[in-house]
Amino acid sequence: MVQSGKNSRAGRITDAELANLLREHYAFVFHYLLKITMDRSIAEDMTQETMIRAIEKIDRYDGSSKFSTWLITIGTRLFLDVVRRKKRETAILKEESRMSAFQWETSSRGAEWTELMACLEKMGREERMPIVLKHYYGFTYEEIGEMMVLPAGTVKSRIHHSIRKIREEWGDDDATR
Repeated sequence: MVQSGKNSRAGRITDAELANLLREHYAFVFHYLLKITMDRSIAEDMTQETMIRAIEKIDRYDGSSKFSTWLITIGTRLFLDVVRRKKRETAILKEESRMSAFQWETSSRGAEWTELMACLEKMGREERMPIVLKHYYGFTYEEIGEMMVLPAGTVKSRIHHSIRKIREEWGDDDATR
């Protein structure tokens, strides 16, 4: 038996009662998720995940809202998590695709794609920008900090860590210094 709030006699829900509640609300949650995802297979998967989360978190249901509202809240949060994750994945794929296109463009123009460029390609913007501004263009830590709206110490730290990454990737013995 699990604590649930005011939905049952003694403030507890048995496994059988929980199974019945989930069965009763399954179609309701599925149709809600179908409307917000507009994709049957995603809605089916998310409904299953919602039910699993409800089972795992039943002790958090306090009965202050309807059980269906609680399930919809779980489903909505799962959906928002998926949307956020897809945005991040899309951004990463776009970045990788853009960088690969840049590598191809560089090579097709007869320029050399160096090992350093390959290392820079693997870094995130926040790591890559300071090192390029410092070592390719000669800006000071303070100037880079102003450009990136960062303290000069943060810029110096990022450059230091970026150089360490490059050395580690190259197998440079000085990387541990």
